[in-house]
Amino acid sequence: MIRVSVVGAKGRMGATVVDAVKNAPDTELAKALDAGDDLTQITPENTDVVVEFTVPAASLDNVLTLVNQGVNVVVGTTGWTDEKLARVKEALASHPDVSVFIAPNFAISTVLAENFAAQAAKYFESVEIVEMHHPNKVDAPSGTAIHTAHAIAAARKDAGMGPIPDNTQTDGGSRGQVVDGIHVHAVRLRGLNAHEEVLFGNPGEQLVLRADSFDRSSFMPGVLLAVRHAGENPGTVTVGLDNYLDL
Repeated sequence: MIRVSVVGAKGRMGATVVDAVKNAPDTELAKALDAGDDLTQITPENTDVVVEFTVPAASLDNVLTLVNQGVNVVVGTTGWTDEKLARVKEALASHPDVSVFIAPNFAISTVLAENFAAQAAKYFESVEIVEMHHPNKVDAPSGTAIHTAHAIAAARKDAGMGPIPDNTQTDGGSRGQVVDGIHVHAVRLRGLNAHEEVLFGNPGEQLVLRADSFDRSSFMPGVLLAVRHAGENPGTVTVGLDNYLDL
């Protein structure tokens, strides 16, 4: 049995992870901690891997503490930057037996859509991303949309493609945030959960890739997949569930 502790256990996602860990045949819940709890009670003696689902403002400090405790970490919190990743890599240098996995999204459908988008990117002149979430989400654009934009931009660069055409002369902000040359639009609407569209365009044709997660249960197969792979790459930070899928 894989001993799993959950940090952020009282949050919406954290509580769902707790239930998933309890119900899976090969995992057991070690500790369920939330804001204000002492993370140093999580040790290699009681935990094989920690699932961290909190908020961007707290996640880096949580992960650094857990790395220093000597336990593998699976992170579902978004808001990661190159600077934050560098801090984690620096901490891992002193703990070469520990691994950290960060997933911009745990939904298999979304990970596949991102992979398909990277494949399609080199065939289309135009591309934009629309991500849609519930209004309680604290960051915009989503980590998933940012990760998708980077993947598309890398594919376009490898294909030697130029800038995406856009003759906008005035913009009060409606064109969205530009991420690696890709326009990303964020919608926050009551009734939504987590949704992403990638729109590709050529003269006379359009391709739309869309992934919808209607319930938090959709993320649990991905979370458990990451838990089962935890520790495979000690001393490193792995980003993206695609690393564990046969793509």
